Amino acid sequence: MRRATFFVCFLYLIVTSAYAEVTFISPEKFVSQSFSGNPPKAKMFWVTRKYKPTIKRILGHKYPALRIRYWGKNNRTVWILEETGKEKPITTGIAINHNQIERISILIYRESRGSEVKYDFFTNQFIHGKLRKDNHLNKNIDGISGATLSVSAITRLARLALYLHSQTRFAGNTK
Repeated sequence: MRRATFFVCFLYLIVTSAYAEVTFISPEKFVSQSFSGNPPKAKMFWVTRKYKPTIKRILGHKYPALRIRYWGKNNRTVWILEETGKEKPITTGIAINHNQIERISILIYRESRGSEVKYDFFTNQFIHGKLRKDNHLNKNIDGISGATLSVSAITRLARLALYLHSQTRFAGNTK
């Protein structure tokens, strides 16, 4: 009986870890869709000493890379960002237009729980969200029971994308 229980538990761990990463939309497709099939060439945002303190306040930790790839045209930027939910990174695509969130999608979800954040009922809350002077969103985001850490991670990424956008030439004069 013990061997059977152990085997079932072991099999469960293998199966759940194998299916924990789910790609809902590829980053390339998100970028292309955000620019109506005609994306500009990727650019790099350098995380210099000037930006590090604000980024750290937004995320609650240092950003793990020295540069962030993004795409920009006219008043729009698109960011593919990752933040850890409970244990694993959540890859998120965020399109900013005229300093507000135009679109946000969960691209790759790797957690075993909390995947409800991928649904429109959650992500639509961010649309038209802007960054206040204190680097918080101007909108309240309703949480999801059982997905608190994922909701928090997505909210931090939305704030980060808005901040990064505001520091590019694509932010325009609509700050």
